[in-house]
Amino acid sequence: MKIKTLILCFCILLKFILQYTLINAGYDLHRDEYLHLDQAHHLAWGYLSVPPFTSWISYLILSLGNSVFWVKFFPALFGTLTLLLVWKSIEALGGGIFALLVGAFAIIFSAILRINTLFQPNSFDVLAWTAVYFFLLKYIITQKNQWLWYIVFIFSLGFLNKYNIVFMLIGLVPALLISEHRKVFLSTELYLAILMGFFLILPNLFWQYHHHFPVFYHLELLSKIQLVNVNRIDFLKEQILFFFNSFFVLIIAFIAFFRYQPFKKFQVFVFAFVFTLLLFVYLKAKAYYAIGLYPIFFAFGAVYIEYLLKDSWKVYVRPLVLLLIVGLFIPVIKVAFPVLSPAEIEQKAQSFKDFDLLKWEDGENHTLPQDFADMLGWKELAQKVDKIYEQIPDKAHTLVLCDNYGQAGAINYYSRFKQIKAVTVNADYINWFPALDKVIIKNIILIQNADDDDKNREKERPLFEAVSLESKIDNHFAREYGTSIYYLKNAKVPINHFLKEDIEEEQKNWE
Repeated sequence: MKIKTLILCFCILLKFILQYTLINAGYDLHRDEYLHLDQAHHLAWGYLSVPPFTSWISYLILSLGNSVFWVKFFPALFGTLTLLLVWKSIEALGGGIFALLVGAFAIIFSAILRINTLFQPNSFDVLAWTAVYFFLLKYIITQKNQWLWYIVFIFSLGFLNKYNIVFMLIGLVPALLISEHRKVFLSTELYLAILMGFFLILPNLFWQYHHHFPVFYHLELLSKIQLVNVNRIDFLKEQILFFFNSFFVLIIAFIAFFRYQPFKKFQVFVFAFVFTLLLFVYLKAKAYYAIGLYPIFFAFGAVYIEYLLKDSWKVYVRPLVLLLIVGLFIPVIKVAFPVLSPAEIEQKAQSFKDFDLLKWEDGENHTLPQDFADMLGWKELAQKVDKIYEQIPDKAHTLVLCDNYGQAGAINYYSRFKQIKAVTVNADYINWFPALDKVIIKNIILIQNADDDDKNREKERPLFEAVSLESKIDNHFAREYGTSIYYLKNAKVPINHFLKEDIEEEQKNWE
């Protein structure tokens, strides 16, 4: 076996090991993961929250047993494929073993490692961006039109995974137009490939049309609730933090495009980077939206560093470059990953504040990073709901109604009673309610957030024979801390129409 193959196998193994070991056993899955996993039970060509690709992976996970191992496997796989594409890019650019190691280490020891710990569309999003840029690289090198088909195909898959990839296209098209590669737009095969891509994404576009394009409401909601707290300067600072230990490789890459003759024909990548990043800054996007821009530049930077250190005496500097990438990353593992327990994080809060990791989407600092707090309290919630549910004699007419999608998804994932099928008038669950025209709801297990302003349930008391607060989420580190669980027993009046009204009102918002 060639030395390069052995090194690649080592890097892939290291990548997978890290993905499984950098999460403390005290954490549950993440809030968003439960929603994505529940989509496996409701396959469609689109969802209010995301396009359909994630649901296909969820169905595969369900078919494999739905265990946490498989939930974590696929984002780790997508991260490994991203690493492989950077590896192949370095080979295409003529890089040797040292360049391959620099590129691999820059990908492994970066924010991408954190993204790949969660089952969300982000891991495949980064992979899709990297693949498009890799195929463009191959097209520029070979001038073979087959790469245009690959570009459009992977872009289409990326589109079916997360609409974020459209911003990459908006940045890439003008970059091509001002570069020497503008002649690609004269290629008939490009437009045939685009036609293929259009038919690939057409079912999702039709779904969006049929549901009155909820993606625009989702973007509007995101802008009002989350992006309003995004600071453009913070966005740019976070770009550095994502790859702070290997940022010098990126700087060297950008220098190489203008000083290293073999790379000048690839300047289109620089233009695409600038256009896309400026677009994100203008839109006040979340910082991680731009991560897909970077992997391809590690390939260029790694090859140019190898070229700069080609002289005999400079070869001895090469190990220091690798040590620098790894050495700078190791100290931040305990703050960038959920390896510490919540209690330990609370004791070492200043370390997290120094990296601005305690600031949530509301713009305020909290005890834990938001992603970590979103990984707590879910098993506790499901167990407490189960305890109530098993004591209800009339289970067939009992509905578990939640305040948000995380609660519903977590209950459906962890509950011992698979017939529960918890729902919420939130996100995709508004389309997943039981057929209210066929099933009469008599009892409700109601889950309400801690900030709910009707703690005495004055709204529901006239409708049921008994309303009781059964339990609360006790884990004060959890974002769901204080969430209340009520039992609404024996409806005195038909309540299905009240549920229908709530669903229809939320559906109108999306429309």
